[in-house]
Amino acid sequence: MSASSEETLLSVLRNRLNLTGTKYGCGEGQCGACTVLLDGRATRSCMVSVESAAKQRSSPSRSGAEREAQRGSATFLDEGAFQCAYCTSGMIMGATSLLHERHNATEEQIAEAMKGTLPMRYLSRIVEAVKRASRILTQGASR
Repeated sequence: MSASSEETLLSVLRNRLNLTGTKYGCGEGQCGACTVLLDGRATRSCMVSVESAAKQRSSPSRSGAEREAQRGSATFLDEGAFQCAYCTSGMIMGATSLLHERHNATEEQIAEAMKGTLPMRYLSRIVEAVKRASRILTQGASR
């Protein structure tokens, strides 16, 4: 696969690799629909060139990242936190990034991490979903 060094990571993911779970929203890094993990941190892929992304350290193994995303998806489902399929994947990536940094994030930290992901009409459910994921991660780490 060849891509221009100026092409965005979002464009490469969607148009060249057919990974359509990452959505195009505003194209300005404001809405969060295109959020992916780079170096374990939530990153707006519409604002990152593919050249810059290639220089990032690798994230956890693909299977590890997939397991974390599946857990996040399950907790969002359990708490009724899904709003629509468009922005939820970005929210799950944001929550995964937060929980990498803070396994026991407070409600305020969760709300802050989710800020900038639109729309937020179910914030209380989202907070509960992230707290549930945190408990699952904490229990898994203590085994």
